[in-house]
Amino acid sequence: MNGQIRSNLKPGLTVLIVLKQDQTTGKLTRGIVKEILTKSPRHPHGIKVRLTNGQVGRVQEIVQD
Repeated sequence: MNGQIRSNLKPGLTVLIVLKQDQTTGKLTRGIVKEILTKSPRHPHGIKVRLTNGQVGRVQEIVQD
């Protein structure tokens, strides 16, 4: 699912995010959404979230279990 649309996200979802330091390489980090940080309904680079482990990044993909 698309990580650029805020309404697709909610706390508890498993997602793949790109961390700030990994933007050049595109390395993805898997985690569970704790809170949604982007206020706008959509963002071209992905909605910014905080994971349960404290990492912050932009959602690239929502993992379907």
